[in-house]
Amino acid sequence: MRKPQIDYAAVFRALPGMVALLTPDLVYADANDDFVRLTGRSREELVGRYIFDVFPENPNDPAAAGMRETEASMLRTVATGERDTMALLRYDIEDPDRPGHWQEHFWSPVNAPVLGLDGQVELIAHRVEEVTELIRAFGGPGGDSRDRALEAELYTRARELQEVNERLRAAHAREREVALALQAAMLPPPGPTGAHDAAVRYQPAVGTLNVCGDWYDLVDLPGGGLAVAVGDVVGHGLAAACAMGQLRSALSGATRVAGGPAQALEALDLYARSVEGAESTTVVTTFIDWDSHTVTYSCAGHPPPALVHADGTVAFLDQATDPPLGARPERQPRPQARTPFAEGAVLVLYTDGLIERRDEDIDAGLARLADSLAHHRHAAPEALADALLADLLPSTGTTDDTALIVLRL
Repeated sequence: MRKPQIDYAAVFRALPGMVALLTPDLVYADANDDFVRLTGRSREELVGRYIFDVFPENPNDPAAAGMRETEASMLRTVATGERDTMALLRYDIEDPDRPGHWQEHFWSPVNAPVLGLDGQVELIAHRVEEVTELIRAFGGPGGDSRDRALEAELYTRARELQEVNERLRAAHAREREVALALQAAMLPPPGPTGAHDAAVRYQPAVGTLNVCGDWYDLVDLPGGGLAVAVGDVVGHGLAAACAMGQLRSALSGATRVAGGPAQALEALDLYARSVEGAESTTVVTTFIDWDSHTVTYSCAGHPPPALVHADGTVAFLDQATDPPLGARPERQPRPQARTPFAEGAVLVLYTDGLIERRDEDIDAGLARLADSLAHHRHAAPEALADALLADLLPSTGTTDDTALIVLRL
């Protein structure tokens, strides 16, 4: 029997019930025919736009919570990679034919992850069951006592589901608070760096569970040099924060006795094999020699540091790149490279949350970083760090943490 050729785009649009696809940044990627018809919005009015720009909260209802609850559910789906079923939800939408007039709607939404080849959430499948007419039928004029009793039971069950969801969110929020407190304790402001100004930033991801294992460190070296490092543990929550703390401390100790950054990473690689959750951690460390005006560096699967010269050119330090920690079955020497710098140059280390986006190649993020660095290169480190976050992070936040170090050489 001949295998049928399936047009999955046509299947999606013909699906019964309201279904939309959104990016992890909550931007509409597509919507099926029922979603278009029942919301009164054309596909052109949806695709490419942020969900709450298309469907803002009803400004006439101060108690409205539909936008907040929908956003939280979608971000949980992105953060956990798991389906999130919402309780019965009231969400008014503006009549497309009568601006300023809001129509009452009751929805029963489900948000499901669509994973990419890398196992990460690439899209959110947002299915909405329209139950407005059902609610009105039970609560409208002429309904008998049995109708009203059923309506009351429906609202009671919906309220119970909402309370369960709120308790789960509170538990997740407590875990996030603990993890953030742990990270704050282990990521203090940098100590004195002599005449060389430094700034550090840690920007948590959005979502209650999406606390990650990013870290930074600055270490004074014997002989007067300075070591600067950033790292990123795979995973989220308390486990990632705990693994981060162990690896940061181990690298800080190894840096003080190692002959160079490659040796420091070799020692960290050996240690990481005994730390639960440390597999595939990425890290880059740089040793700065003020006398010879050189930066020696080694990278374990991490985005390359950026060296900004006085003339605005940006060099990415990518000549000593190796796999992440624990990625090889046997230990091997790690590479390191050295590059000169002139006084007044800027060294920037960061984690992938600053540059990576799920819908584009990493080169696009590196190009944005280079442009921003060139534009703001004369700013002091504190101002430059703020400018980089403002230029590169989406206004809605990201699903990955960001750690950042800016050092004036």
